[in-house]
Amino acid sequence: MNVRQATVREYPAARAILEAAMLELSAGALRHGVALIAVEGDRILGTLLLDGDEITAIAVRPGRRGQGIGTALVAAAARYRPVLIAGFDRRVRPFYEALGFEIECDRDRCRGRLRTVG
Repeated sequence: MNVRQATVREYPAARAILEAAMLELSAGALRHGVALIAVEGDRILGTLLLDGDEITAIAVRPGRRGQGIGTALVAAAARYRPVLIAGFDRRVRPFYEALGFEIECDRDRCRGRLRTVG
């Protein structure tokens, strides 16, 4: 598996993965920030959108979850930014905690921060 920045031709497949995870995206979300993809051969396994320091969306194909793909996407995003911020549903808190995010929650929503450099 390789993680890299998506090309414009890969945006529709990356968007489909995010939408299959029921994530709402603005029309230009993939073009606005950095769109990272995890690929195996020519198949996109997961997508992460980074807008400034914020992870605005991350999703992995359902059949490939639990295989380290999301972790690899976040690790790749950390190479772009010294701090990462993420807003997320409380149900995925264990994923972000395992990555070392400092987390605060208010009802069903959480916000995490990960210092990625020194």
